[in-house]
Amino acid sequence: MNRRKFLGTGFKIGGFNALAGGSLNGLLTVPAIFAGATPQVSSRLVPSGNIRDYLSREAKAITDHALAEAKSAETWRRLVPEKRRQLLEMMGVDDWWTEQREPPPVTVTGIVVRDSYTIEKLYYESLPKLFVTANLYIPKNLKGRAPAVLYVCGHSSNQKAHYQAHARRFAELGFVCLIAETVQLGEVQGFHHGCYREGWWHWYSRGYTSAGIEMLNGIRALDLLSQRREVDAAKLGVTGISGGGAVSWWIAAADERVKVVAPVCGTSTLYSYVQDRTIDDQCDCIWWNNTYRWDLADIGGLIAPRPLLIGSSDHDGIFTIESIRKVHSQLNGLYRKMGAEKKLLLIETPGGHSYHPLSRTGIFSWFIKHLMGREIAPGQVGDIDDRPEKQESIETLRVFVNGSPRGNRTPTIQDDLLSPPPLPQISDASSLARDREHVLTQLKQKTFGAFPVTPPPLDLQIEYEFEENGVGHRFAFTSEEGWRLHGMLFRRKTGTTPAPTIISLVSPSENRGDSLSFLSHINAPWSGIIFEPRGIGDTAWGEDLNWHIRRAAAWTGRTIASMRVWDTLRALQAARQLPQVDAHHVSLAARGEMCAVALYAALLDGNVRTLILEDPPATQNVAGQKDGRGQAFEMLNCLRITDLPQVAGLLWPTELVLAGKVSPTFDWAEILYRQLGHPGRATRVQDVGSWKPA
Repeated sequence: MNRRKFLGTGFKIGGFNALAGGSLNGLLTVPAIFAGATPQVSSRLVPSGNIRDYLSREAKAITDHALAEAKSAETWRRLVPEKRRQLLEMMGVDDWWTEQREPPPVTVTGIVVRDSYTIEKLYYESLPKLFVTANLYIPKNLKGRAPAVLYVCGHSSNQKAHYQAHARRFAELGFVCLIAETVQLGEVQGFHHGCYREGWWHWYSRGYTSAGIEMLNGIRALDLLSQRREVDAAKLGVTGISGGGAVSWWIAAADERVKVVAPVCGTSTLYSYVQDRTIDDQCDCIWWNNTYRWDLADIGGLIAPRPLLIGSSDHDGIFTIESIRKVHSQLNGLYRKMGAEKKLLLIETPGGHSYHPLSRTGIFSWFIKHLMGREIAPGQVGDIDDRPEKQESIETLRVFVNGSPRGNRTPTIQDDLLSPPPLPQISDASSLARDREHVLTQLKQKTFGAFPVTPPPLDLQIEYEFEENGVGHRFAFTSEEGWRLHGMLFRRKTGTTPAPTIISLVSPSENRGDSLSFLSHINAPWSGIIFEPRGIGDTAWGEDLNWHIRRAAAWTGRTIASMRVWDTLRALQAARQLPQVDAHHVSLAARGEMCAVALYAALLDGNVRTLILEDPPATQNVAGQKDGRGQAFEMLNCLRITDLPQVAGLLWPTELVLAGKVSPTFDWAEILYRQLGHPGRATRVQDVGSWKPA
């Protein structure tokens, strides 16, 4: 609906025709100093915000803050237990974790005998029916128990065969070595690239990450090794390259049984991932659900002061050498405080993303020193033998000769590892208040923890006023540093002020005038505000950028939807400061994906009078488009706490209006409203025009 057509329709809210700005993409013209002053001409222009700059800035703040709490070695040691608990939570395995657990069931399907070692072809159950295929290299003629190495594979097909030369060399040097395949590229293939490739953006809402499942599988591999009669369980090490390098960090940080670790080509700062956009080439297993906004040095802090060798290439296109040096520098400060500078080593090798003789021999020498207690220089230790004639065939190393066992959870582990909580049992207003307070506490910590601790001043300003049939103005305020957002207020020429007001959230990529048309159908004698959260209107970015933004935002501890929740909370704050608005009678309205934003904003705000939702999503536990376009209403970890219909129920006694296509999932909220009764009211209507306020 364009401006001229709209002027002829009449705006039902307030009963007036209003001059409208459509999708509010107008220029900043004739700003006014707020607080009722006569508009003043000003040349001040405030940038509306750039999402790439914002996320890079937030990533840099996280990188710069890494290990900031490690004021001293003793201070850090006191923090480690809670930090490790947070790591397990961010990896999504905290519900599974227990210090007292049985070793995993192991099945050996064959043995390959060679001159100086044997290879056991086996699989183990990391979780019930989650089978991990592996080869165990055992040196012959062992005299007592030997140290053991877990080799974690990178993103290569036929992983056990591809990386076999490393495991073989460890065995030749006297180590027991287990080379374990990943969920994505093992003999039974599952999924690493949920968000990266499949459009499973609800992984963020579920608190699931493939980094976590690989960390869990690695810890269970250590459980397996610890039970072997050939292994000295007090001398365990972990290493791997690329994705295996990253997972080496996770395993060693989570499990103190790891006495030495050497991640190769799996190191970077968050700032580099976002600023340099190397995140676009990274698997989902390279990062965690960043609830507590950590960087890699924080992970490394959980390894300190154990021996840590970082191997990296100086021209790696997805792990920049500058970022690797930054991580090393930050960790070096902590190791120095712990008196363990010699236990941290960075080996830089020439070339791209790959091993180098310097990194391989350096690792062998490092493991011999710290697990065997012997000094052998890298130049003397010997490299791998990767000549084709020395390699075992894929078939020789295969574990599942006759296919995998029935019920293998590998392809579906992302769906059943974490289950959304059951519907709360609420019997009265008191139990609702308790459950709501619990949900709010959890959401503030685990979903909306990236909200600014000290928000900038709103700096609320009238940019221009209009008077044509109705009256109103366009206003602007600062939501967060770098984000200047806009709204348009419409009210009657005649009538009292301040007046009850409803804020309608503009939807991404909507047609010009859609929000105004939606607002005009609401039969309420109120003033209206059309508001553009970030990424919409003046601050819009193209949908082609959404795939990158959704991943980069989550890695910094936020999502597009959670940022818009914050913007909506600030819009409510700004609206209540407008002299034309009755601050005690402000309502919200939204359509489609923006209903998720409105629901959480109303819950967090606690003072929304009426919430109108048209075509609300049934749940946040749903996949999206592979290219990142379309609805983006995932929020970090929210499905471990609640879901949209439950949020709707917890809003009682806020008046709830459900219009258009409404899923049966919202039946629970309506039943709860009826059960609790006055002063709450839930109404379901075919369209917003048929709703009448109480």
